[in-house]
Amino acid sequence: MATRHLIRTIVLQSLYEWDFYKHGVDLATIVERNVTEFGPGIDEPDFVWRLVKGVIEHLSDIDGTIEKYAPEWPIDQIAIIDRNVLRIGLYELIYADRNEVPPKVAINEAIEIAKNYGGLNSPKFINGVLGTVYRELVEPTLANQPAQPSPSS
Repeated sequence: MATRHLIRTIVLQSLYEWDFYKHGVDLATIVERNVTEFGPGIDEPDFVWRLVKGVIEHLSDIDGTIEKYAPEWPIDQIAIIDRNVLRIGLYELIYADRNEVPPKVAINEAIEIAKNYGGLNSPKFINGVLGTVYRELVEPTLANQPAQPSPSS
């Protein structure tokens, strides 16, 4: 399993527990425990904390985006796994450094995690929400950005 995929899985596990207890437990303690247990020796521990911090800092905006792009699913009625896969995916899609995590990688990773941990319809649901957000919010901003030089230039 690739390091960043493992990290996203650990972040998902941590957010799941935090969300399950209605945010009434210390998220940092949960993350530290899960990294120690499931990711000893990961080579990018700072990526764990960027994801967690980013999701939490933008939580109300991310949840608002979920409500807007999945209007038939009130946020508290979305399965905890799916809700947190969406939170991670939306954070990476909208707020993270696109040079570090390209939008299509963020979407693909979220779908793969949903396949592994969600229900039967989770991948389709995650793909639908993230794909729509990509087309409506992200893609238009990409068209206005100057082209990035290739690494071989």
